[in-house]
Amino acid sequence: MKVLLVLGIMLVLACTQVFFPFIFRGKGIFWGKTGESHIFSILEESKLMVDKAIYNTMKRNLKKREANSPAQLLSFSKLPEPTSRAISQAAEIMDISIQALKKKFYLKPKQSQNPTDVLSVDLLNTLANLSGCLPYMLPPKCPNTCVANKYRLITGACNNRDHPRWGAANTALARWLPPVYEDGISQPKGWNHNFLYNGFSLPLVREVTRQVIQVSNKDVTEDNQYSDLLMVWGQYIDHDIAFTPQSTSKSAFWKGIDCQLMCENQNPCFPIQLPFNDSLTASTQCLPFYRSSAACGTGDQGTFFGNLSESNPRQQMNGLTSFLDASTVYGSTPALEKKLRNWTSEEGLLRINQRYQNGRHPYLPFTEPRGSSPCAQEPGTESADRIECFLAGDGRASEVLSLTAVHTLWLREHNRLAIALKALNPHWSSDTIYQEARKIVGALHQIITMRDYIPKILGPEAFHQYVGLYEGYDSTVNPTVSNIFSTAAFRFGHATIHPLVRRLDDHFQEHPDLPRLHLHDVFFSPWRLIREGYNEWREFCSLPRLKTQADLNTAITNRSIVEKIMNLYKHPDNIDVWLGGLAENFLPKARTGPLFACIIGKQMKALRDGDWFWWENRHVFTEAQRHELEKHSLSRIICDNTGLIRVPIDAFQVGKFPQDFEPCEKISHMNLEAWMETFHQDDKCAFPDKVDNGDFVQCDESGKRALVYSCHHGFELQGQEQITCTDKGWDFQPPVCKDINECKDLMDPPCHPSAECKNTKGSFQCLCTDPYVLGEDERTCVDSGRLPKASIVSITLGSVLIGGLAALTWMVICRW
Repeated sequence: MKVLLVLGIMLVLACTQVFFPFIFRGKGIFWGKTGESHIFSILEESKLMVDKAIYNTMKRNLKKREANSPAQLLSFSKLPEPTSRAISQAAEIMDISIQALKKKFYLKPKQSQNPTDVLSVDLLNTLANLSGCLPYMLPPKCPNTCVANKYRLITGACNNRDHPRWGAANTALARWLPPVYEDGISQPKGWNHNFLYNGFSLPLVREVTRQVIQVSNKDVTEDNQYSDLLMVWGQYIDHDIAFTPQSTSKSAFWKGIDCQLMCENQNPCFPIQLPFNDSLTASTQCLPFYRSSAACGTGDQGTFFGNLSESNPRQQMNGLTSFLDASTVYGSTPALEKKLRNWTSEEGLLRINQRYQNGRHPYLPFTEPRGSSPCAQEPGTESADRIECFLAGDGRASEVLSLTAVHTLWLREHNRLAIALKALNPHWSSDTIYQEARKIVGALHQIITMRDYIPKILGPEAFHQYVGLYEGYDSTVNPTVSNIFSTAAFRFGHATIHPLVRRLDDHFQEHPDLPRLHLHDVFFSPWRLIREGYNEWREFCSLPRLKTQADLNTAITNRSIVEKIMNLYKHPDNIDVWLGGLAENFLPKARTGPLFACIIGKQMKALRDGDWFWWENRHVFTEAQRHELEKHSLSRIICDNTGLIRVPIDAFQVGKFPQDFEPCEKISHMNLEAWMETFHQDDKCAFPDKVDNGDFVQCDESGKRALVYSCHHGFELQGQEQITCTDKGWDFQPPVCKDINECKDLMDPPCHPSAECKNTKGSFQCLCTDPYVLGEDERTCVDSGRLPKASIVSITLGSVLIGGLAALTWMVICRW
């Protein structure tokens, strides 16, 4: 059947290639059902192209299970969560379809017709829907219950009811200035090697790294004021608010060539060219690099929908919520949140590791082993003893040991809070405890970041200028993380990472049994290519443009660095924003220069002022609760969740042990009694029995007690979502949660056609037939490269039979 299906698709595609030009020339007569069929053919061709590229990538990864090359680690660090992956794939299918349509429709180069000149709006929407993009271009449906203003959605959607997509996961990053693409739509700087800027070619990025950025380990100096935890917290918070997924394929879509084997710019391949004098050129001419996925409906897709290219260029997607909401702990999608929660607990706990723990303190749970893994194993480890990557709200939790430690701290802190809240409020449901603990943890992320971290980065003057005091929620402020913040300004931290990772004992001294590790042994964060120009962003921040080398000397006191930059870029307007911002002189008592202080400050103010659930907003916590939250600190969290008994008052401050360290009993902490709720049992409205595969949260609706029900991911609510207490009792019966049969979804099937979909309670399984195995996307069957088990059995039996016959024949001959 599958063979016939493939042959049928090939026949359709072949016919499309032959007859499409004739149909187009007669579009005034033939357009309609016939034209629609060709649109669908192109869409199918694009799907096959993307599927093949992704399939080849997964097949290569399957063979390289134990190979952790830099390219492998780079790939894994940018691997999106399944929901983001599906959206990225939909955008790629849509993008390739548009490019194919442009080639088909434009008969002559002089013509400037858009596909929308000949396609109906309904057909365009159908194409967007079939590619999988349309659902992610429409506003989400916002809940209308009393809980909606009490707890934020896991996806970040509906924070602002007038703009429900602002700050939501899997939406486009914000643009504060128009992007600079070489074709005005989607081709980044450097895509066309002969393109000139201010009369000069851009320097090779590898050459910029070698001449300006690269420095030997012995020349790296220590920060005499702040601890390494300042750098770690910056990375951790970056992972809370931004993640730009790369293409789901590592092969060129049109040519199908492995991106690691080609040095040509061919989507999604965007290789880093090496200079002739590079030490690596003997073996290769380039380093593999992949483009970020486009957000649905942008770039070439935007022009397809009738938008001007200048107003809708290619945008990059943020796979996380933009808000400081501890999505590093809880995830940004319902599917991931489901994996992280302990559903058997009545205390709203998060899952912990079932195999290992540090004394009485738990570790993060492991991810499910599937396909290849970026996490290295101790030499000689048996398969049964493998240590998989850790599972957390962000997939990069295992990138580096210090980052994993911070993730572990917050897992423990959530469970500590949840247990304490349950003891204070025994009548609270599991979901209420989980949401209350999640709200507190989110508030602590905001407090530590804005009170203790950001002022140290910006310095007091810039913090006052760009952030200032909180004056309340502003519904006109868009909190969406900006492209310039995510890809440039907040990447200043990459230059603060020490090349050696030190491991200390309980007295904060070098551990005798755990020597220092080189960074390359524990860290695999990608280096991002920056695509904006430096001077435009200085103007954006009301800083003067730097027109000459003398101007650069006023912003960068290191004359040697200025000379190297000018020798490479030739003109100040050509300088990359990340390099320029990184090289600027620090502001007083800061760790950034004026440009990055401006961008980071503006972003943090937007994240705060545009967040309806910001901890200081009056409706989020009571005055007593806010007072208690202000007492808490990262040092207190370390005390409560580790075996340490002395810590510095400010965890980010460098101190000498023991004189600069305080006993944990002297570190202030919040009193959770501010969350104690007096509960009076009402005979008319007693709590109903718990709903199977769901839960409820209590809230007030116009002074009356109400319960709002929700189902676990994979189940759907049947009945009334909210029931309210009246004089006669509850106004409705509690709803029920019914299992969703995902396998029946024909528009967005959960499994690839190569796999069989089997519905399970609250979920589904994609099954493969031997010798195929499930790929890392958990939905596609990939050839394992081995013989089927049945074939192995047949060969074995055949060998035994042949061997037996041979032995029998030999015996007969010998006896004869």
